[in-house]
Amino acid sequence: MQGESPMSPPADQDPPAECPGRDWPPAGASNGEQLEEEQWRAGGGSPGTPQLQQLPLPQPGGPRHAPKYSVVDTVIEEEDDGPGPRCGHTLTAVAPVGEEGSPGYVGPRLIMFGGATSLEGNPAASGPPSSPGGGGAGIRLAGAAADVHCYDILTNKWSKIAPLGEPPTPRAAHVATAVGTMVVIQGGIGPDGLSAEDLHVLDLTHHRPRWQRVATQGPGPGPRYGHVMALVGQRYLMAIGGTDGKRILADVWALDTAAKPYEWRKLEPEGEGPPPCTYATASARSDGLLLLCGGRDASGVPLASAYGLAKHRDGRWEWAIAPGVSPSPRYQHAAAFVNARLHVSGGSLGGGRMVEDSSSVAVLDTAAGVWCDTMSVVTSPRTGRYAVDAAGGDAAVHLMRRCRHAAAAVGDLIYVYGGLRGGVLLDDLLVAEDLAAVDTATAVSHAPDATGNDDMYTDRKTDHAMLSGSWRLNKGVEYLVKASAAEAEAICATLAAAKARQANGNVELPGRDHGAEATSIEKQVVLPAEAKGALGSTVKEFPVDQFENEGRQIPVNANAARKLFDVQMSFKNVPKKVIAHLLKPRGWKPPVCRQFFLDCNEIEDLCDCAERIFSAEPSVLQLKAPVKIFGDLHGQFGDLMRLFDEYGSPSAAGDIAYIDYLFLGDYVDRGQHSLETITLLLALKVEYPENIHLIRGNHEAADINALFGFRIECIERLGERDGIWAWHRINRLFNWLPLAALIENKILCMHGGIGRSINYVEQIENIPRPITMEAGSILLMDLLWSDPTENDGVEGLRPNARGPGLVTFGPDRVMEFCNNNDLELIVRAHECVMDGFERFAQGHLITLFSATNYCGTANNAGAILVLGRDLVVVPKLIHPLPPASSFPEASAECQTEDTWMQELNANRPPTPTRGRPQTQVTKDRGSVAWV
Repeated sequence: MQGESPMSPPADQDPPAECPGRDWPPAGASNGEQLEEEQWRAGGGSPGTPQLQQLPLPQPGGPRHAPKYSVVDTVIEEEDDGPGPRCGHTLTAVAPVGEEGSPGYVGPRLIMFGGATSLEGNPAASGPPSSPGGGGAGIRLAGAAADVHCYDILTNKWSKIAPLGEPPTPRAAHVATAVGTMVVIQGGIGPDGLSAEDLHVLDLTHHRPRWQRVATQGPGPGPRYGHVMALVGQRYLMAIGGTDGKRILADVWALDTAAKPYEWRKLEPEGEGPPPCTYATASARSDGLLLLCGGRDASGVPLASAYGLAKHRDGRWEWAIAPGVSPSPRYQHAAAFVNARLHVSGGSLGGGRMVEDSSSVAVLDTAAGVWCDTMSVVTSPRTGRYAVDAAGGDAAVHLMRRCRHAAAAVGDLIYVYGGLRGGVLLDDLLVAEDLAAVDTATAVSHAPDATGNDDMYTDRKTDHAMLSGSWRLNKGVEYLVKASAAEAEAICATLAAAKARQANGNVELPGRDHGAEATSIEKQVVLPAEAKGALGSTVKEFPVDQFENEGRQIPVNANAARKLFDVQMSFKNVPKKVIAHLLKPRGWKPPVCRQFFLDCNEIEDLCDCAERIFSAEPSVLQLKAPVKIFGDLHGQFGDLMRLFDEYGSPSAAGDIAYIDYLFLGDYVDRGQHSLETITLLLALKVEYPENIHLIRGNHEAADINALFGFRIECIERLGERDGIWAWHRINRLFNWLPLAALIENKILCMHGGIGRSINYVEQIENIPRPITMEAGSILLMDLLWSDPTENDGVEGLRPNARGPGLVTFGPDRVMEFCNNNDLELIVRAHECVMDGFERFAQGHLITLFSATNYCGTANNAGAILVLGRDLVVVPKLIHPLPPASSFPEASAECQTEDTWMQELNANRPPTPTRGRPQTQVTKDRGSVAWV
């Protein structure tokens, strides 16, 4: 796409403006039925490639062309009030606050956040495709900002605002969307690299705006930039694509703002969706259809396609290809919906080239199913570089030769600010009026719900939109006041009705199908009312309609205030608390009181922190030497402390600065202190995410650790209700653990083995996560459960005494696997060995076990492997302690605990130590030991 298309006719040779004969079958029918084959017409796609829904109202005279932009002469009273030149920022339209004529009334505003305020580099040079700069080749953004500027549409005035609260870090290439009178910010990239994935909310309800941070549960989109975000159906916050700095993404994430607790959910929409891309645009139509347009693919090629995403009544999401011919591929452009017309402006073609000619402004008319530029309906892609002659001498077209700008729509007006042109940052505010808004507004108001989902809010009344109808610049204030008053009245009526239902005890549950009884736009809950039970958070959380009352909700006594403060700070402090309490290599002793020192809220916070890190890691970790490798621990926390004491600990006072730590799974079960073991390892992972590495073992599965001690320990030490809850939460985290680690591309580390099915490392890399043991394939079973044969003399595949369906693999399989993958060594755990480590396959496989005297009966040593920079492996051992001298200060409670665990191990005998004959009890298929 670096050159021009020789097949495209000149811009002035397009056929007359008329709609092509292409029907749009619905992406999802409103009554929930499946798509029928007869719905697809010739030229309109096939059942395998659905297209968007056509709105039924025809437009007399054909679709209107794209509007032209002009410069707005804004008022800037103080120098700091103006945003100044910038690019990579966001511009968000925010609804009015209050009723027109009341003292506190504030009209519609445009909120600008962040962006780059300076450039570095040579516009003529060529930079990497992943560079966050990218407006022109070789340009890198600098001077990332976190300031907030407000443009008041009624007064035509810019002002700089200083919100209360902790602001987001400086960033550019982030995303923003409006939720009522709030602006939600996510992602981006700043001076220190990728911005955190947190959702930041700028509440503009009050006279003094305030920053808040939204706490969400579970894994989310993660840090990324160049992605898109929009609020779909005034309910679903959608984040799509972008890059995490390592790869280009195409994933789709949704956060249901009507369901508490708030949790990102990764979607797998049906239909043909967009390829992995960055710098696309996404905008949501008022009836709940999300339209994603343009972007740059993983090869750096700009895209011209557009895709719609809608939700069916039965909960399915589906992609559909938009009809029509886009005038030009583009990325780093801007887009905004005005009723049924998506207005697209500017953009880059790569190599320092901009989208030019009449194609610099385009409209996808979803009512007619066609693209238009400033001259006509588009039937073939445009060509040619910018020239005054090609543009008809129209300087208005030249205004839109820009990229990395931002756009927002208010009523029939589309605003554009800033951007980049030819290595120059821009600081102008442009505006265009969509004269077709009246026609398309009528079409949208009578269109069936494209989402096919009645519980999603759909505003079919045009006078309830943010600002709709025809609004001329010279008559804008008068119309705006009327529209704002109508909107405020509608919102107040809806809110009053909701409060009345609540007072009568008739409270509607989120997610239920209410038919036409839709919930309010502005007052849809976006934050939970408070942190309760298992929900930890960094900030206090509350519903949208309580922002205005937040100042009156301060706790009335010091104890409540302190408790709230502790909850707010726990998310950040729990890992440090765990490390301070447990990382005592020389001084740790078993607790006298069996009650665990963390509550379930703190365990939730710790799991949330760690899960975000694990979810961003690949299934096979790529590590650099030197590394210390640990085998099975099985809740024997005392052995872990002894290993740290003897051979270095992961702390600032230890060796974490120059060596990584890798743990091969089986952190829980069998031993007395599974909670200490797993919580410390998770806290270390959060504190040192680049140096501490955990992979999954076969006991990191709920169906296994429910039988072998971990579930019982959680109940014994946290209480039945909290213990079961914590056990479930930790097991959900286990489903996210990586599955193997590859050190210097030469040493593969896993928990079990290669079994019968694993021949290449890529097979492990392709195992998706999160994954439960039940959902795993034979690959996962082999990876976590298989063992080597008894010795080097037993080759091939043999049945495994652990149970039916499991296998052992001989030295020939090890050599074949190492040759296939150019490996020197496999390190695995999973079996108790007498010396803590044992070689197999002529030294090409090592079994590692770090817990001593396994289950109190094996009398084995424990070991770790220290892998140097030269890939030389050095085993380090600890030997079992005599029973009487293990911990002489242990209390009677601790001895009772030991007895309880010994009874459990007697009822569920462990797998025999490697090399010892199988006992009769483990051969009994009726025993619990036969797994």
